[in-house]
Amino acid sequence: MNKKGSLIGIILSVIAVSVIVAYSSSFVENENYDMRTHGSISTVMGSSIMGSASAPITIVEFGDYQCHQCYNWFHNTKPTIFQNYVDTGKSNFIFMDLAFLGNDSPKAAQASYCAEDQEKYWEYHNQLYNAQESQIDNGWANPERLKAFAFSLGLDMDSFESCLDSGKYAKRVQYNIAEAKKLGASGTPTFFIIGPDGQQQKIVGAQPYSVFKQILDSMI
Repeated sequence: MNKKGSLIGIILSVIAVSVIVAYSSSFVENENYDMRTHGSISTVMGSSIMGSASAPITIVEFGDYQCHQCYNWFHNTKPTIFQNYVDTGKSNFIFMDLAFLGNDSPKAAQASYCAEDQEKYWEYHNQLYNAQESQIDNGWANPERLKAFAFSLGLDMDSFESCLDSGKYAKRVQYNIAEAKKLGASGTPTFFIIGPDGQQQKIVGAQPYSVFKQILDSMI
């Protein structure tokens, strides 16, 4: 075989190996993503995991960004739960959308995933709950304001606006809503606490810290 033929053979071999490695990496990544279930709950379309992925307990919240009781829980109860359980590695936390309270609710949920494209999901999530106004669909979460929140976080606005306007994550939000209905979550916030052995406790409403503490401590 001449040098030219040998060189072509080497190039083809390198390309073949690269394709196999890329395919294998993609397969493993997708397999892990598809296997994201906690107890009887498929969290594959929810938020990224907040806290340690290996924590023995998972807290799943189904919420709506226009839900005032979600706002109350976010400000009054969540910080203490995070301080004592999530930050210490005892539990992790996942947010899923039950975006049904108003016309702006699904779009606000979609916007959070557009922010996730730029690794700013939790910053945007927090921004929405900090900016929430008491009246549903009064304009505080309309597309213009959602874009303004993105701008305030320094996101690439061309990418964010394209994502939001296209409805890129509409089906993802609908999946989460369907998952909530399947589990019997009919209001927000609704929480599911999943323990290390798959045991599951449901909490309805913005219950105080003491209610969460009793359940979480029983699972540790």
